[in-house]
Amino acid sequence: MAAPKQSRIDLSLYLVTDSTPAILGDKDIVHVVEQALQGGTTLVQYRDKHADTGVMIETANRLHAVTRQYGVPLLINDRLDVCQAVGAEGVHIGQDDMSCTSARAILGPSAIIGVTASSIQEAQKAIADGADYLGIGTTFATPTKTDTKSIIGTRGLQEILAACDTGTEKSIPCVAIGSINASNVQRVLHQSADGSNRLNGVAVVSAIVAAPNPKASSQQLSDLIRTTPETYYAAVPPSKLSSRTTNVPGLLSQVPSIIKTHFTSSVLCHNMTNTVVQNFVANVCLATGASPIMSEIAVEAPDLAKLGGSLIVNMGTATPEKVNSFIAGMRAYNAVGGPVLLDPVGGGATSHRRETVKKLLTAGFFSVIKGNEGEIGAVAGTSDVQQRGVDSGPSTATASDKGKLVQRLARREHCVVLMTGKTDYLSDGSRTVAISNGSHYLGSITGSGCALGAIVAGYLAVYRGDKFLAALAGILHYEIAAEMAEARGDCKGPGSFIPAFLDELHRLGRSVSEGDSSVSVESLARVKLLSVQAD
Repeated sequence: MAAPKQSRIDLSLYLVTDSTPAILGDKDIVHVVEQALQGGTTLVQYRDKHADTGVMIETANRLHAVTRQYGVPLLINDRLDVCQAVGAEGVHIGQDDMSCTSARAILGPSAIIGVTASSIQEAQKAIADGADYLGIGTTFATPTKTDTKSIIGTRGLQEILAACDTGTEKSIPCVAIGSINASNVQRVLHQSADGSNRLNGVAVVSAIVAAPNPKASSQQLSDLIRTTPETYYAAVPPSKLSSRTTNVPGLLSQVPSIIKTHFTSSVLCHNMTNTVVQNFVANVCLATGASPIMSEIAVEAPDLAKLGGSLIVNMGTATPEKVNSFIAGMRAYNAVGGPVLLDPVGGGATSHRRETVKKLLTAGFFSVIKGNEGEIGAVAGTSDVQQRGVDSGPSTATASDKGKLVQRLARREHCVVLMTGKTDYLSDGSRTVAISNGSHYLGSITGSGCALGAIVAGYLAVYRGDKFLAALAGILHYEIAAEMAEARGDCKGPGSFIPAFLDELHRLGRSVSEGDSSVSVESLARVKLLSVQAD
């Protein structure tokens, strides 16, 4: 008796062939596929939009002879006649091809039939029509397919996976496709997950077909898929979840040791920040124990990412050229698991900035997203607060509304979200707190928000076991020092506040490091745990 159909579908590493010279070069497609199978490819789809039927049947026969040797199914893209001619295990059909129900009627119940879905509606119809799996995408822009309806990113993957939920589990296997490669496969697998609904694998084209060594590339992708390190992306690594602190006294009791670690670390803070605030941000980093570098040179990013620090992507002066540097930096730090903080300065002010936010969200993974209410609303896509430059307009949101917003965004992006204001709101999607420390002078000087982002990023680098707690420690170091500066007799206004603030940042770090009992961060902190439930 033949094995059940579902047991024959391993979508973990799904190779889609491409015979165009720009991708395949002068290599033989059958040899490429055999090498890929040796490296761990689990499913093969033969796709050729331009070959004559006779050529396709000849090539498909050769491919099928190889895939059978490795016990891997061969699917044919679109062409049911070619599938039948060579006895392939099934087909993959797009939205503009024959319907799934018609294909099933022709090929019979045992055939594997996959369907492309780029929207929730397309996914639900394919499920209703009896598809055996979904190919979701296009995830990212790709040169191998020019008729894409839209680029959905990992957020789109997440939304479609949620739509496939029957209430207990995903009702159909799903694989993502679209410029997925070794540099982003682990992020795609992690960031697209919606609760227990996760991708069953990824489909790749150029990452294997265009590779100089398809076997090695397939092996690398297979290894990455099997060992996706959620420690890179999760706010709390899975191994530490059981010991995660969920109450304010417990959180605050750990802050002094984290401040001491940061103050004595000289951790690298790689700032891709706006030109207006570079000097102030650098001085704040130095005062708190970090070692800043202000560099938007894309080719430097891979070397800097290896130094154990963090990256700050600040959109204050986000020219098109700088956005390309941001993306290069993000990819470099993502590749080594380094923390990356997004500060979407003025993210809701102009169409260019709103589009830049979308572009950055699809280009890499952020450990923390930090901004004021207008900026966080712009990232979430829910803001009705019009930004005036980099500032938020008047807000009518309640504390509960703000807590829900940061919690919802943290869950969607699988990161920590910090929304700044008179009261700050911090969430990792599970824990959400309101922090009411700080000085009103912070709102009267240029770059105070940008500098806070840099400090939080530095704390993420020195304390990786709990990004939420690391961010909280950085915020408290920064805002308690601001209160201490304002209370000084020589602080008369914004001008004298700046040097006093730098002094107090350094003094607070040194006092905590030396165990000075006269300075108690725990007693000075004003942190409240919120009981909010995001929709």
